[in-house]
Amino acid sequence: MSRWKPNVTVAAVIARDGRYLLVEEHTSAGLRLNTPAGHLEPGESPQDGAVREALEETGRVFTPEALLGVYLAASHDAQGVPTTWVRFAFCGRAGDADPARRLDDGIVRSLWMSPAEIEASQARHRSPLVWRCVQDHLAGRRFALDAVQADASALAARFV
Repeated sequence: MSRWKPNVTVAAVIARDGRYLLVEEHTSAGLRLNTPAGHLEPGESPQDGAVREALEETGRVFTPEALLGVYLAASHDAQGVPTTWVRFAFCGRAGDADPARRLDDGIVRSLWMSPAEIEASQARHRSPLVWRCVQDHLAGRRFALDAVQADASALAARFV
């Protein structure tokens, strides 16, 4: 019997002046919009993963200020296999983009969008969690960063 193993992802929800920072990226389903997000890597905490993903995908240093939520979603992966995703979404602020920094493969650009523009573009979202996270952010949902505990020394030691 195979064991259920959800994929763990992290996301950075960044708002400034009433707009949200999204990325436009190439996927197997075409050009899609997403919050800066990606898979948690071995040995890193969810918070550190969100900081890394934001930098890789937007060229901006992300400073998490709160846990927005932990989300469970199901979809099919690129090969059509049913997949479960656990997403840790953090909200916070980001600095200016470093124009010399090369963005991750597949990322076309980052862009600022209003909530109305994000809602209207749902057919192009990489995941339904894009709009859900923006809605939760707009509703003021916030949890303390220490709600997610990760023993960094134990994580690092496990993968040495």
